[in-house]
Parts: sequence; structure tokens; C-alpha cells
Amino acid sequence: MGTLELVLIAVGLSMDAFAVAVCKGLNMKKIDYKQAIIIALFFGGFQGLMPLIGWILGKQFESYITSIDHWIAFGLLAFIGVQMIIEAIKGDDEEKEQSSGIKIKELIALAIATSIDALAVGITFAFLQASIIPSISLIAIITFILSIVGVVIGNKFGAKYKSKAELAGGVVLVLIGLKILLEHLGILF
Repeated sequence: MGTLELVLIAVGLSMDAFAVAVCKGLNMKKIDYKQAIIIALFFGGFQGLMPLIGWILGKQFESYITSIDHWIAFGLLAFIGVQMIIEAIKGDDEEKEQSSGIKIKELIALAIATSIDALAVGITFAFLQASIIPSISLIAIITFILSIVGVVIGNKFGAKYKSKAELAGGVVLVLIGLKILLEHLGILF
């Protein structure tokens, strides 16, 4: 596997994390780079960890993982997306202030949901005899960078539209989960 192929895989895998990072940026009243870095560390870390786990598991568990990964990703993204939609509809200022902080449990769920596909890629890496450390490092670094960019973009947009942006972010999360599900069910290609 060449470097260009690996970069394209890394960018492709990081797109879900980028979209979710945009949603997290929507919730920030003012850009907080410390929070942006924490978000990016979670997404980049999990995006690098999942292919390693997949690589370790190898071929013997491929059929089990690929048969349920889309359901797990859909469930987690839909759950968090619906929560964001409900918070946007409520419009409670006190709750808005609380949602601007980082919730570790939510970040872990989002990081897992956006990196489930990377688990299957890790299994593929095992079959292709890919050098795993450079591969997962590149995936983690690209996801980290794109996640920070996503938070900044989301914040610039969200500062103007607040509850509408949170509503849109929730809808985006649900749609990403639905897209993952439909692709794995063979309805979308």
C-alpha cells in the first residue's frame, strides 16, 4: 500500500470525525482552542486506535465485526444527534451554557462511533501486510488536524446562528449515522 493510498484512506476515515467536530464547534460561544485540542485528541486517538485493534483481531473476526459495525455507529450517532436536536428545541439558556463544555462520556461515544469503520480498515491492513505503526500514525494525525479545523469552522458558523446551528448539528449526526447504516446495508454505494 502506497503513501498516497494511505493518505486517501486516512482522509476518508476522518470525514465523520470532521463533521462531528464541526457540530462540537457549533456549541462553543467563543472558540476554545484547549477544548478543540481535546476534541481532536479524542477523535485522532480513537481513529488511530481502532485500526490497531482491527489489525490485532485479524481475519478470524472479520465477519462478526463487519456485520454489526454499521448498527453500532448508527445507534451512537443517532442517540447523540437526537439529544442535540432536543436541546436545540428546548432553547434553555442554562442548558446551552452546559452544552458548551466538554462531556467526556459524549466525546468517547462520538469518537467510537466515528471510528468504527477504522476497525474494519485495520482488519484489511492485517490482510495486506501493511506496516501498522506508520499507517495508524498517519490516520491519527490527519484526523487530529481535520478535527481542529472542524471545530473552528463550526464555531464560526455557530456563533451567528446558535440554536439553529445546534439543531442542524444534531440532524447532521443522525444523517451521518443513517448514511453509515445504509452504505453497509447496500442501499447506498
